[in-house]
Amino acid sequence: MSKRQGILFVLSAPSGGGKSTLLRLLSDNPDFVYSVSCTTRQPRPGEVDGRDYHFLSVAEFERRVAAGEFLEYARVHGNYYGTSKQTVLTGLAAGHDILIDVDIQGAAQIRANADAICHAAMVDIFLMPPSMVELERRLRSRATETEEQLAIRLGNAAGEMAQWRNYRYTIVSGQAAQDFDRFRTLMSAERMRSSRLELSF
Repeated sequence: MSKRQGILFVLSAPSGGGKSTLLRLLSDNPDFVYSVSCTTRQPRPGEVDGRDYHFLSVAEFERRVAAGEFLEYARVHGNYYGTSKQTVLTGLAAGHDILIDVDIQGAAQIRANADAICHAAMVDIFLMPPSMVELERRLRSRATETEEQLAIRLGNAAGEMAQWRNYRYTIVSGQAAQDFDRFRTLMSAERMRSSRLELSF
């Protein structure tokens, strides 16, 4: 018989790095809990509170920041986004594996968090585009940005990609199915780490 604490899988990638596709594939047969972030932005058509985001007022979000209730948070384009610390800790204590997708700043905040349970549970993974040329090709194929916006995204991506050594694992992105298989392999290996198991015979 065995049991273990949950694992906190933290996934980062630059825009166009393949993260959205990977998350979509993982969600088809989830054996983990996907962390639903809090935000102060307004819901978009079709979004549901508690499923897509936990929608909060600015005052409520800032109250939670002051109370230290976020594992990580940031202000992006005038709106706050954050991960509830208590939700993550409760899930880990119950033995649930939790998946969070955050940018490099969010991952750094989680690493710097003083909570010992989070430190022990955290497995951070960076999804790295194979090259800047391929990243630009992927971004252009989306046809969602102007040339100016594209240049900004590529500049930001270069800075983010330089942080890959801060992560425990780096997956060099290939085909979507390859990224999925590699991520699943890492999940399986982490679940079998001796240090995570409590065995009884």
